[in-house]
Amino acid sequence: MTANGAAGICDTSGKDLALMIRRRALSVREVVTAFLARIDKFNPAANAIVSLRPRADILAEADAADQTPAAERETKALFGLPIAIKDLAMTKGVTTTYGSPIFARFVPVEDDLHVARIRAAGAIIIGKTNAPEFGLGSQTYNPVFGATGNAYNPALTAGGSSGGAAVALAFCMLPIADGSDFGGSLRNPAAYNNVYGFRPSQGRVPAYPAEDPYFSQLSTDGPMGRSVGDLALLLSVQAGYDSRAPLSLEGSGKVFADIARLPSRHPRVGWLGDLGGALPMEPGVLSICERGLALLRSVGCDVEPLVPQFDFEALWRAFVTLRLYSVGGKLKVHYDNPEHRSLMKPEAVWEVEQSFAVTGHALREAVKVRAAWFRTVVDIFARFDFLVLPSAQVFPFPIEQHWPREIAGTVMDTYHRWMQVMATGTLSGCPIISVPVGFDDKERSMGMQIIGRPRGDAEVLSLARAYEETLGPLRPPLTASS
Repeated sequence: MTANGAAGICDTSGKDLALMIRRRALSVREVVTAFLARIDKFNPAANAIVSLRPRADILAEADAADQTPAAERETKALFGLPIAIKDLAMTKGVTTTYGSPIFARFVPVEDDLHVARIRAAGAIIIGKTNAPEFGLGSQTYNPVFGATGNAYNPALTAGGSSGGAAVALAFCMLPIADGSDFGGSLRNPAAYNNVYGFRPSQGRVPAYPAEDPYFSQLSTDGPMGRSVGDLALLLSVQAGYDSRAPLSLEGSGKVFADIARLPSRHPRVGWLGDLGGALPMEPGVLSICERGLALLRSVGCDVEPLVPQFDFEALWRAFVTLRLYSVGGKLKVHYDNPEHRSLMKPEAVWEVEQSFAVTGHALREAVKVRAAWFRTVVDIFARFDFLVLPSAQVFPFPIEQHWPREIAGTVMDTYHRWMQVMATGTLSGCPIISVPVGFDDKERSMGMQIIGRPRGDAEVLSLARAYEETLGPLRPPLTASS
């Protein structure tokens, strides 16, 4: 294979690659070899892909796939595509660290449900993508593998917690990538690295095994991609009902394999901006998102400003309380072990210690606020088809900085307060996609969130596809142009 041939493979969409493999226009070995070469070239500096499996094992799996009969290939949506799984998901036979030295040598004997689905769909798992310790904080660094630099400026953060996945996509080291999202972990790194990230509706992508399958529904797995079509392809595999996940949505994920075009009518879009001043924003964030609004107007959307009548400070406090219950409770087993506690980063210790104050009453009050917000969102969707707001309150910041201490003069009182813009979407349970809006004069990337009605995943992807067609191809990092 020539160098140009290898580069051409990696620049091709995952959807087209899967079709070419099924038709034997490309062998799985050719595709996998091309991406491994790309990883060799860019990953040493990017540090996006970790725990890479031995090359011989990966190629042996590719060769075995090339012997698969045509009829079986047709049944596997991701057949022959290489993928690295986010390092927060259990992956059978592959080191899964959660970014923590506690798990530096942990090799699971089973897959998480969405990983098993990816494997069953014919993808070749080559390794993991880097993530912050236990996924905490939208900045991808950890003591096991170090930090992942931004694809467009390695001196800046890649965002997180799916930072490794976003950077691997931007450099075309992977055709598709999975991620997960609690407080913006699919949306923030997508915005910071000029790719697409989709947080599905609550229950769309079921989780198993799960400690709390009934209450802890604020985190979800989901897809990322360089195009809406690629993102939808992976969602078609991840999504779908599973009886072991009691709150999973009925139906098959296959309905997302082909996203319909935007309806001819004029969708009504509410621009939330900074929620009427409730969210401090770094100068330039809102104005660059105006470019995205202009693209929405160009595809027929009617866009108008909207400030919901709600106590957004109370909504943030509810988000923090619910997160403490979920995250702090989960990490307490390590906090209670003195040896493990000494290996936990301060933010993880904070989550546990703050969770001690979450009484049953406090939890009930947080649930009531969330319920009130959901009713507000449903009422809004009686008048609007979509809601839009920025994907972050600040542009990518220096990689050495763990989190922004202030935004536009407003002090951040917690390590995640600077991502408050994500809480509105998370607590709604609605489907959300982060789409690129461009770069500022310092070449820092930004994105905006498009939120759809409850369970309106297909409609969100449809609008994003129309937006993408107007936006055009994504600009690759300068260092990845060869």
